[in-house]
Amino acid sequence: MLAALVILLVMALVVAGLNPGRADLAWFMRLRRPRWLVFEGWIPAIWLVIYGCFFVSAWLTWQSSWSGVLMVGYLVQLLLVQSYTLLICRSRSLGKGTAIGFAGWVWGIALTMAVVMQRPAAAALLVPYLVWGPVGTWVTWQMRQLNR
Repeated sequence: MLAALVILLVMALVVAGLNPGRADLAWFMRLRRPRWLVFEGWIPAIWLVIYGCFFVSAWLTWQSSWSGVLMVGYLVQLLLVQSYTLLICRSRSLGKGTAIGFAGWVWGIALTMAVVMQRPAAAALLVPYLVWGPVGTWVTWQMRQLNR
């Protein structure tokens, strides 16, 4: 139970600490999006599910391995994912967002491969991010083309 609380606390601190400010977020929201992006209203719910899966995956991994190295892997994954919007907003660069989105996805693949040996169910819970990551990166790439 303590491990679950620590994982949740770390996640909350990272998410809160790496959120862009209002002015930065307002700039991001004013950017043009591809016409085919009709599901944008669902993106917060999608991320909520991904973060929920991420939490349970980290907890299951800890329960089965007690591996600090894997927990650091989860932390790096969380930092990469959460810094995406902050980096875009602070640097005003969708190209940097595309790069960090891709880096997060590659790290996610490596983390999933490391976790699958310890707990296959925990690795399966990382799949929603692995499916969504390329979609988010593609949207960012397309937005880059629209907002030169």
